[in-house]
Amino acid sequence: MAPDAGPPTATPAASPASSAAAAPVALKKGSLVRVNRQSYQGSLEAGASDADAPGYIFEGPGEVLLLKGDYAQLRWRRPVPDVWLRLDQLEAYPG
Repeated sequence: MAPDAGPPTATPAASPASSAAAAPVALKKGSLVRVNRQSYQGSLEAGASDADAPGYIFEGPGEVLLLKGDYAQLRWRRPVPDVWLRLDQLEAYPG
């Protein structure tokens, strides 16, 4: 996904059971997050990326730069591009 390209415009329809089980975390700009491995694996975003996701996204923290619909733009404390991920794939960073 290109940096700063914005969130994808098409998202697969989620079943009611899966959306109730994975309720998005209340996030705002500046929140520190990490990616929930179970929510991310098998997702559209995971399929559009490398087969092996980098470990730092699951360890965190990533910072929420922008919220747009069901997506958040994240910046990691590493020299890597910003990414857009669905809010239901994120969890608050405990540290």
